[in-house]
Amino acid sequence: MMRNSIRDNGVFLKLRRRLRALAHDTGGVSAVEFALILPIMITMYIGAVEFSSALTVDRRVSSVASAAADLTAQAEEVTSNSLQDIFTAATSIMTPYSADPISIVVTSVIADANNDTTVDWSCAKNGSPKSQGSAYTLPDGLTQPFSSVIVAEVSYSYTPPIGQFLTGGVDMSEIFYLRPRRSLTVEMQGGGC
Repeated sequence: MMRNSIRDNGVFLKLRRRLRALAHDTGGVSAVEFALILPIMITMYIGAVEFSSALTVDRRVSSVASAAADLTAQAEEVTSNSLQDIFTAATSIMTPYSADPISIVVTSVIADANNDTTVDWSCAKNGSPKSQGSAYTLPDGLTQPFSSVIVAEVSYSYTPPIGQFLTGGVDMSEIFYLRPRRSLTVEMQGGGC
């Protein structure tokens, strides 16, 4: 008797109709698809931002190497203080990124009569200068006998904001070679760095 009363009230029929309508309803498919693809879209966006930032830092590292070599090559002689000024000017290129993880080594490499190259002098910021008189290998064709080259080596440890948690830092480096502009060699005055 109870069964008949449910059928009589139409509750069972209404429930059956609603279940059938729900099975054929496709109105929420877009929301479900969006919810599934949203994490992928966010990951791609963050990756693009991080990649763009890393490219910018890499370009700035190249600019620091270029500026350090260029400013040194323009001088006829340098002192420890003038090289520190060059390092300060060159590292200002890194703004707005931190200049703390940067290492700059500026070296004057001279060639003898046989075109064998050695370190004349070297100065560094946050790095180790080359030993005076030590052999230094340059790419072919950069020197001639009794000439010199200014070498700026820059390295930077870039840690992207997300990379702190996922990948860690990325080491970037650049080496820039320039010949002295106003003399055969750039002389170090005052005993070096």
